[in-house]
Order: sequence, then C-alpha cells, then structure tokens
Amino acid sequence: MDEIVAEYIRRTVLKIPRDELLTVLQKWAFLSETQLQTINFRQVKDSISQDVVQLCEEKSADMKQAAVLDIIYNHTYPNKKIWSVYQMQKTGEETECFNLSDFKKKFKRRLQSALKNVTVSFKEYEDNAIWIRIAWGTPFRKPNQYKTSYVVYHSQTPYVFVSASVLKSNLPLLCQALVVACNYQDIRQMELRGHCLDSLKDIVFKSYSQNFQTYCPRPLQERKVAPETDLRISYENIHEKERIQRVNQEIFGDGLQPKLEFAQYKLETRFKSDPKMDVLDKKEPFRCLVKFSSPHLLESLKSLAPAGMADAPLSPLLTCIPHKARNYFKIKDKISSSPESFVSP
Repeated sequence: MDEIVAEYIRRTVLKIPRDELLTVLQKWAFLSETQLQTINFRQVKDSISQDVVQLCEEKSADMKQAAVLDIIYNHTYPNKKIWSVYQMQKTGEETECFNLSDFKKKFKRRLQSALKNVTVSFKEYEDNAIWIRIAWGTPFRKPNQYKTSYVVYHSQTPYVFVSASVLKSNLPLLCQALVVACNYQDIRQMELRGHCLDSLKDIVFKSYSQNFQTYCPRPLQERKVAPETDLRISYENIHEKERIQRVNQEIFGDGLQPKLEFAQYKLETRFKSDPKMDVLDKKEPFRCLVKFSSPHLLESLKSLAPAGMADAPLSPLLTCIPHKARNYFKIKDKISSSPESFVSP
C-alpha cells in the first residue's frame, strides 16, 4: 500500500470520535468483521489508527478505498463543513429519467477533460443522495487529497449542496460539470448556506413544516405566585396567551424549525416628507444592512412572542426567512421597505 494512502487513512481514523469508530469502519465495509474484532478500541486513538492501517496494508488498500472512508466520515458528520445551496434550471418543464451511470460518466468526463489532475469518487445513499468527493490538482501537480470539495445531489431535483472549495477558480468548472451531468441549462448559487446540511435540505425541499416533525417541549415547573387581585386581568391574560400560541402555531407550525445561524437583509427605504418643507432634496433611497445571528435563529424568532419579547404575529420580514432564502431570485418586492437579498451561512 502506498505511504500516502496509509497516512490518509490514519488521519481519517483519528478524526472519528472514539465511540463511533467501530460504526464508521463497519459502514466502510472494507475490513471484515473478523479483522475489526482484532482491534482493541480501548487503546489510544493513535494506536487504533496504526492497527487499521496495518489491516488495510494486508488488503492492499488504494486511494479509491480511502476516499470512500472519507465520504462516509463526512456523511456521518456533515456539520463539520459549510454548505452552499445551488439551484439548476431548465428552459422547459420536461422531465427525464435519471440514470446514475450516465451521471457519473458525464460528470467525471467533464472535469477530467478540463483538468487532468483531478480525482472523483461517488457514493450513493438510500435517500437518493449522491455524494461526490473531488480532489483538485493543477496541470503540474497531483490532486491534493487533503483539500477536497464535496457535492451532495438528490436525483430528480434541481438542488445541489456544495461544500466550500479551497480554490475558487475550480468552482465554475464544478458548476459546468453538474449542469452537463444533470441535463440542465443553467445553475445559480442561492443566498443560503450553513453548517447544518439537513436544515438546508428541509428549507429547499419544504419538508420542515410537515407534521411528522413534532416538537414536544418539556413542561415548565409550576411556581407559587401571588394570586391576581382582579379576575378580569387573569381572564384577559389567558385569552391573550391562547391567541399568541394560536398565531405562532399558524406561522411556524408544530415542527422543529430548520437550524439557521445567520440572516442578513439589505433594505431600501424612501423617506416621505411634505414637498413644501423641502427636507429631502435627493431622490436616493436610504439603504441599511440588518443582521441577525443566533445558534438557532428560527427557533429564537419562534419563541419571541410567547416570551413576551415581541408582539404576535411577528413581522413578515422575519417569518418569511426560509421562503426568501429558497426563492430569493424569483421574488421582486414592490413595497418600499422590503428585503432585497437574504444570506444565511
């Protein structure tokens, strides 16, 4: 086995948490169960990695097998990367039968025709997701296996999820290969990105509002408080809480919201004043940038009204974030104070 392959496998094993090592190696399926039983997973991880490399040497593992292990690792821990969402478009509405073999051939041929030193690896999963690993090289250097791009494509959909590429100059080539392999005419980057790949999928596939994603918060413990002196106040408070809960449920639904960490609005507002006062002599609109950040932005917005920190319902500028992110280039608002762009990394 090549030394470069051995070192790559060793480093990949070191990245995997100890409790998940056996599970990930079983998913890899390159080493047999008998071989895995010979490894002492209670020893230090460096020794475990050396044992794995030794077993791989016995089976003459190559970079192709090492790349599959890397794909499995990134599929198991997708939140380690930042993902950007791309949407492909066709001129017509015709649908074609997807052929996985043709897709692989077209994608690989397109990349290798433009760049000789590039390696491409594929792995299919049960949810129709095709994971693609690309190791980029240069005309004079072999592919760097430690600086790779990842692409996740769900067949029969126009959406592609791409991890940040090390070289931005390779991005147009990657987009061209996707368009050709998927039989589309155009591809655009949506202003939607983040660490949580599953949440990005929920937004573009509109699956986050379905009933099977139930959210069951733990009930708050009762506290002894002083009784209300006026029963009318208690009655009004109960009805107001019920109204807020009903409105909040209509807007956000019962399911857990997709995990977004950041949102950004570019706003344009024109001031209106009496022409006689002649306060504003310029026709340029007032522009500003508004940013929101939170470990779980949509859940934070959802909790504002019940916590009494905002009126219900919330402003449409906040509740439309997932919709704006999904359709940002299809919508052109006509109101004076409306978001022109949305970003969620």
